[in-house]
Amino acid sequence: MARILIVGAGLTGSLCATLLRRAAFGPLHLTVWDKAGDPGGRMTTISCACSPPCTADLGAQYITCTPHYAKKHQSFYDELLAHDILKPLTSPIEGMVVKEGDYNFVAPQGVSSIVKHYLKESGAEIYFRQRVTQINLRNDKWEVSKETGPPEQFDLVVLTMPVPQILQLQGDIVNLINDCQRQQLESVSYSSRYALGLFYEAGTKIDVPWAGQYISSNPCIRFISIDNKKRHIESSEIGPSLVIHTTVSFGVAYLEHKIEDVQEVIIQQLENILPGLPQPVDTKCQRWRYSQVKNPRLQVLLPTVLAK
Repeated sequence: MARILIVGAGLTGSLCATLLRRAAFGPLHLTVWDKAGDPGGRMTTISCACSPPCTADLGAQYITCTPHYAKKHQSFYDELLAHDILKPLTSPIEGMVVKEGDYNFVAPQGVSSIVKHYLKESGAEIYFRQRVTQINLRNDKWEVSKETGPPEQFDLVVLTMPVPQILQLQGDIVNLINDCQRQQLESVSYSSRYALGLFYEAGTKIDVPWAGQYISSNPCIRFISIDNKKRHIESSEIGPSLVIHTTVSFGVAYLEHKIEDVQEVIIQQLENILPGLPQPVDTKCQRWRYSQVKNPRLQVLLPTVLAK
């Protein structure tokens, strides 16, 4: 039985696992490792510590289906819609640019539900808090080392993490990437930003006419979402959640600052846009060091596959 390791439990890793499972002609042992404590990657959904049903998407806010991808990936959209994982975005998003033929969707149970669906479909064994450090070739197998625990061997390894993290790996993988490939990989760059989730008590009212708003006049904040309203989840028993995404320029300027200090700055700027907000019962500030690829033409290099 072939043993395959997929490193990264985000959208790419989870979908890759499902596609491998569906395409397999025989028995296949699939394993997924992720350095985080939960699935999702940049499609992560977090819960309020004191009220778990209150959630917020700190990564992707909605899914845009362009005419090109509607034709190319229609089966995936159909599957997610059939399982009620995606629903059309009907709540107002001020400042959103809508191009002809585009359709926008939200995930009512949080955007990480897309990733969780594909991980479940794959039947893979999922392990979290597994940070890969080295990849070596041993006896015609890939021996993968991690920060904790003994190394394990696989027939094939698929790397779906951001390029800089791939280039930091040690072992034989360093010599397997030729100069041309390394030059291309090193030229991949990412935007950086912060996301802040604010959770409020049940019954709290945030009186604005929109579910999301793009901000063009603030040096810190680029996007605000009343997240439960955006996802059509409004209940008297569950408090609202607010998500703030910063500008890229702010993210770069504050990239190495303490999370607590960054959160304070974002909240101060939010007060200028939405004055008088009540005190949240819980907060979560997320640093997205690798938020979005800035030169998409090089995405064809990923995921990186190591086959014996």
